[in-house]
Amino acid sequence: MMNPDGSEQVNLTKHPSSDLSAVWSPSGEQILFVSNRQGTRVRDLYIMDADGSNVRRVFKRKITEWRTNPTWAPDGKNFAYITVDRERQGLSLHLGTFGEEDSKLLPWGNSPAWSPDGSEIACSVGHPNGSRLTFLNIRTRKREQPIKDKILLWQSQPSWSSTGDRIAFSGNKHPLPVILDRALHDAWMDKRSIYLVNRDGSGLRLLVDEAGPDAAFPKLSPDGTKVLYTQEINGRLQIFKLEITSGEKTQLTHGGIFFQANVGGDWFDPEYTSLSVNPQHNMLTTNWGQLKK
Repeated sequence: MMNPDGSEQVNLTKHPSSDLSAVWSPSGEQILFVSNRQGTRVRDLYIMDADGSNVRRVFKRKITEWRTNPTWAPDGKNFAYITVDRERQGLSLHLGTFGEEDSKLLPWGNSPAWSPDGSEIACSVGHPNGSRLTFLNIRTRKREQPIKDKILLWQSQPSWSSTGDRIAFSGNKHPLPVILDRALHDAWMDKRSIYLVNRDGSGLRLLVDEAGPDAAFPKLSPDGTKVLYTQEINGRLQIFKLEITSGEKTQLTHGGIFFQANVGGDWFDPEYTSLSVNPQHNMLTTNWGQLKK
């Protein structure tokens, strides 16, 4: 955990396993994350208090595939996640409820992100030429794809603004190389960058120039003025912050890791909490100050 300027970085988990994909609860009291604490070949969902204490598994029942890519519903009771069958190379999207062992299978999608109003999940759905940003209606299960592949071939890893009117995502306008060559693939990956678009698919805007290393895992700030994303520097993934209006870029981390995984950041600001009941901002600010302390 750190301040928005990268200062006061605190290590919340000290387990020797890999802890990834951390996402704040709507109230900021808990953090949902992925870890391989059951073994290096297994990844599952865990939850902890905001100070890193009280770590426990979300599901008691073990699975052979991975549970990963969690996203928290605004009601704080539900969540969505991806299961990865490593043997069959298959992905599936699931809807879970905290305290329950069973989950519901949703129409296929990857990199889920729950909308602030709770009505839909933004995800990435593959097609023959790439992948598309897709909105999945939770109630009807209907899907909508606002950006055509002719505009942008690859669209993935969406992140909502707190008002639900804009989406940040990673994208690549270039076709995947036909020849399975590592150098060609790496060059293609390095052209992936960060985009911003309105909910209806209009106003598509490139935020991070595609020149340079692969830019991925964007997360819009609660006030919608900044975006976090990851980029490789000297062989290590780092977290950057971009001011959307000015284009000012700040590197927040300088340690990083050597392998590519879901290591992007996530924001929490009590002024923009998505709780269904209008919060008392003075109390939330006090609680956040106590957590920081």
